[in-house]
Amino acid sequence: METSTHVMLAYTWFSLIGLMLAFYVVTDGFDLGVGILTLLRRERTDHDVMVASIGHVWDANETWLVVVGGALFGAFPLAYALLLQTLYVPVMVLIAGLIMRGAAIEFRHSATRGALWDRVFGVGSLVAATAQGVILGKVITALEPGPVSALFVACSAVGVVAGYSLLGATWLVQKTQGAIERWARGAARVYAVVCVAAALALSAATWLYSSVGHDRWSQAPVVHVLGALGLLAALAFVAILVGLRRAAVGLPFRATIAMFLISFLGLAISLFPDFVPGKLRILDAASDSATLTFMLTGIGFVFPIMIGYNLYQYYIFRGKVGVPTHAEEKA
Repeated sequence: METSTHVMLAYTWFSLIGLMLAFYVVTDGFDLGVGILTLLRRERTDHDVMVASIGHVWDANETWLVVVGGALFGAFPLAYALLLQTLYVPVMVLIAGLIMRGAAIEFRHSATRGALWDRVFGVGSLVAATAQGVILGKVITALEPGPVSALFVACSAVGVVAGYSLLGATWLVQKTQGAIERWARGAARVYAVVCVAAALALSAATWLYSSVGHDRWSQAPVVHVLGALGLLAALAFVAILVGLRRAAVGLPFRATIAMFLISFLGLAISLFPDFVPGKLRILDAASDSATLTFMLTGIGFVFPIMIGYNLYQYYIFRGKVGVPTHAEEKA
């Protein structure tokens, strides 16, 4: 029987996992985007600068994914079982992409095979981003097979890759200078348009084909809230373009983060009160109250430390990066 305490704990954990996932998408999203963008640059000195811009944060960013997995396993074991069983292949592909990235960052300074490891870094980033897009598309389509779902998933994958590339490009605008910064501004404009186009296509497909659209978007309060979020997302998109056009340094990246967070909030509202649309409700997937309370106590200690550490490292390594010493020696 569902008590008010259990309901509150289950919804609290749903919100916390959503918040941690949002942290992951934004933080690891921009360094995945930088990795993808390295595939479009040929000079190793450019790769050196691009990797240097994320070298101090990339591993800490991926910590959020580990925390999300652990929290999902403990707080919503039924959802963990359903998702991991159904999404085993894209999850394994995601992990493989992240392993490729980690290995490439360590080995890319090789004197004889550095260029090869740079390529591995870019491909691993693209693989990880694509896998995340596939996972997102499958969750929104309630894990249903079929050609329509396959098209939806493909569009979702394109949207995530474009979105991460936009985050990466605006990050490079903020962290680099000279030719790379100018190039990143042009790339950001392209990826911003592709990202928004994919988002509009996904929204239309969700309304027409997904249970999310039929069950939630037809409710008057939800429509009003999502309409307001859509307007805020449009303003963030305009801010990105204005910042890029006026040569602003930090505005494009901040506006891109805002657009991502707004979209993420809209997705959470669309899913609620389901964990997987039409298949599993949040309350049905949640652990018992004692487990949720114990985990909440633990995360109460860990969560502030993680956030504080992340903020501190971004503060310490603020400002633009230059060409690393070893890159200058090779140039």
